[in-house]
Amino acid sequence: MKSLQELEEIRKRALDQIDLRKKGSGTRVVVGMATCGIAAGARPVLTKFVEEVNRHHLKDVVVSQTGCIGACRLEPMVEIYKGEDEKVTYVKVKPEMVAKIVAQHIVNGNPVIEYTIGYAEANNQ
Repeated sequence: MKSLQELEEIRKRALDQIDLRKKGSGTRVVVGMATCGIAAGARPVLTKFVEEVNRHHLKDVVVSQTGCIGACRLEPMVEIYKGEDEKVTYVKVKPEMVAKIVAQHIVNGNPVIEYTIGYAEANNQ
């Protein structure tokens, strides 16, 4: 059994996470984890995002999963919502791409264009 103080700390952390999602400040990383995404390798991508966010000690970043994002041929797909900025969708994401996405996009605010949906479609990737 947890003490009341421990339970209150867990409650506060959970409310902070909910507040982060509601306010739109901070960053949300959403990995498509429908059957097609999982088959294409989304689970290791999700795990790598969690590891990288923790490695950088990013407290205002939430990594979550969702169902189908809508383009099976481009899986694994990752959507990043950063504050009030427009959503950026990364396609055909491999675990080895995640460190660059976190460092360049989430930490420094510069999306990795060559991993995005518009770039991939224009270059038939």
